[in-house]
Amino acid sequence: MTVEQSHDPGACKQVDEGITRVFQLLGKRWTGPIVAVLVEQPANFAALRRAIPGLSERMLSDRLTELGAAGLVVREVDEGPPLRVSYRLTRAGAALEPALKELGQWASEHLPGSGPCSEPCVE
Repeated sequence: MTVEQSHDPGACKQVDEGITRVFQLLGKRWTGPIVAVLVEQPANFAALRRAIPGLSERMLSDRLTELGAAGLVVREVDEGPPLRVSYRLTRAGAALEPALKELGQWASEHLPGSGPCSEPCVE
C-alpha cells in the first residue's frame, strides 16, 4: 500500500470556519489597528489617519467600508453646523475588545522586536 492509498482526506482536520471568516476580514492590513483605535472611542476620519501612521486615505476609506458592511463599524453624521462625521464600533465590533487585548499581550510576549523578547521566546 502506498502513502497515497493510505491517506484519508476526510481524516484531515479542517480549519474552523469561524477562524477563516475572522481572518479574512481582520487579517487584512490596517483592519486590526482601525478596530483597536475605535475600541478606545469613536473617531473621525482625520483622527483615525493620525492614529495609524502609514495608513492612506483611500485604504482607510476602503477598510471602513468593509468594516461597515460586516456590521462592525457605523458611520455617524452630525449635521452641525459644522457637519461632523465619526465612526464607532457596533456592539459586535466592541465585542472584539477582549480578543484584541489578548492578541496585543501575546504579541508583546512572543513576537520578535516587541515586548520583553527581542528574539522569539522559547520556553
